[in-house]
Amino acid sequence: MENYNKYKDSGIEWIGEIPENWNILKAKLLSSKIGDGLHGTPAYDDKGDFKFINGNNLNNGIIDLKSARNISKEEFFKIKKVLTNNTIFYSINGTIGNIAFYNDEKIALGKSVAYINLKSSSNVYYYAYYLQSKIIYDFFNLEQTGTTINNLSLNTLNNTFYLIPPLKEQTQIANYLDAKTAGIDKKISLLQQKIKHYKAYRKTLINETVTKGLDKTVKLKNSGIDWIGRMPEHWEVRRLKSLGNISTSSVNKKIEEDEEIILLVNYTDVYGNKNKEIRNNPNYMKVSAKPNQIIQKNLKKGDVVFTPSSETVEDIGVSSVVMEDLKRTLYSYHILRLRFNYKVFDNFKKYMFNNDYVQYYFSKSAKGTTRKILGLNDFNNLEIVLPITIQEQKQIADYLDAKTATIDLITKNIETQIGTLQELRKTLINEVVTGKMKVID
Repeated sequence: MENYNKYKDSGIEWIGEIPENWNILKAKLLSSKIGDGLHGTPAYDDKGDFKFINGNNLNNGIIDLKSARNISKEEFFKIKKVLTNNTIFYSINGTIGNIAFYNDEKIALGKSVAYINLKSSSNVYYYAYYLQSKIIYDFFNLEQTGTTINNLSLNTLNNTFYLIPPLKEQTQIANYLDAKTAGIDKKISLLQQKIKHYKAYRKTLINETVTKGLDKTVKLKNSGIDWIGRMPEHWEVRRLKSLGNISTSSVNKKIEEDEEIILLVNYTDVYGNKNKEIRNNPNYMKVSAKPNQIIQKNLKKGDVVFTPSSETVEDIGVSSVVMEDLKRTLYSYHILRLRFNYKVFDNFKKYMFNNDYVQYYFSKSAKGTTRKILGLNDFNNLEIVLPITIQEQKQIADYLDAKTATIDLITKNIETQIGTLQELRKTLINEVVTGKMKVID
């Protein structure tokens, strides 16, 4: 690859110089139509022939229909858009920049998907790469609006400048990037598979160790719990209600004038907690509480806090362990607190509740339609297989701490490699589609 012989000023600050034989036009002049999908919710029909897609259904050039809902033919014609084989789909709400091509699928669009109908004199694949370039990413990042949800307007899309090489050169660029990015994407895919493998191994390791222990020669007996099966002969089965008291909270996220200011551990502090540990943190939410709440709803070393609700059964009942007495910190009404009256090693608690066996129990016990909920009885009746001695609990916890730390470090290193390859991909695309580097036949 080499540079072009001559460059000229594009007249656009964020684009800079472009090859002398390239042109520049606003998207609305290059396209026959730019629009978006339905601003609302269609009537879904599980037996319908058409798929209703949103921005999260666009994936690296492909329309992923696995999670798309069905709609009927009649509903489709209410929201039908004129799509051609020169149409690019681009996500403009929530996640900005997911991309896919239209290829005669029976689909209808939601408002988070923009469609760009390019004129027949354009190579759709070149412009798809152009929309993935760093200059477009940076420009759209400045132009997008919204606080909780990012949004890119159709007006911005219409008035975005596109670089226009001669059609033959567009094809050469697209073919070159197809070959180069395919190689990078293959490497990324292999690394992603490695991460899946290590994460699966991590879960299996925890599951086996918290139910079978470290000694592979120990005699086993039936636990009496169908989804656990056999356990070490010297372990015991305990219901959660025999380990301590599970309590709700009435502390909300408000500040009242006649109450004391305290810190509050919330749902996200538990649900999004990767190391499953709760410690003193000045960044917890500041709210107010009554004197009796401050006494009754505090958090002490050894407490376990749970998330009793979720949108799906697959991620309900997540827990974290309070690793030190929390100063003037309470727990919110969105979570539950287990305070132990039975001695269990604190670090072991991270693993005894966060494993597939406990998750299975919570999943099958949860009730509700739009939101899944676990009641106090569901928690109280949870059965745990437990090593009797603190020494064995500590050995298991120390072993799992060391092994999971190693696995986590490996996955972090792989994620770094993936990030490097993704940046290489972006840089390569940007250099070629903006004319900084010339593709040679």
